[in-house]
Amino acid sequence: MNLASKITLTRLLLVPVFAVLAIYYGKTIAAGEPVEWLRIAALATFVTAAASDGIDGWVARRFNQRSKFGAFIDPLADKTLLLTGITVLAAVDWGPDGWSLPVWFSALVIVRDVIIVAGLAFLHFTHHKIQIKPHWSGKVCTVAQMFALGWVMLRIYLLPPIYPCVIAAVFTVWSTVAYVRQGLVILNESGHARE
Repeated sequence: MNLASKITLTRLLLVPVFAVLAIYYGKTIAAGEPVEWLRIAALATFVTAAASDGIDGWVARRFNQRSKFGAFIDPLADKTLLLTGITVLAAVDWGPDGWSLPVWFSALVIVRDVIIVAGLAFLHFTHHKIQIKPHWSGKVCTVAQMFALGWVMLRIYLLPPIYPCVIAAVFTVWSTVAYVRQGLVILNESGHARE
């Protein structure tokens, strides 16, 4: 296993560490006695894991360490980190008066990923050549979702978390539609879609 893949696996291993720290911090909030080092530790763990995404990509390109395993594990680690963060911060409050991500937002993100994975699985098992190109809305969607997570974790009390979540939700839906359309194009090109 090369260095790039080891960095990616480390990111995957940091996900449960973040989840445990985040949940325990939420419990201290619920008890009315916030333990701030738990919040800082959870935030640092999340930031470290997120930053490792850029590092493993750089290492893979710089030292020619691209591999099939890396191509599989990297997006899995990314999605695991993001979905865990969104799910945990929708389940526990990180501040007063329900300072968390809305449950509907967490559900929307999960549904989007289920639709995309189900579509890819369908194309794969029906023997279609899968060439899904990254769409700009997907990248903006990820950034917007991370921004909403950061809003809660950094406790930016300027506005409630629902505002960054609404913006992220728009791009979540937009990117879902973009990827579904790409899947339909693949079906149409191979003559399996009905008009």
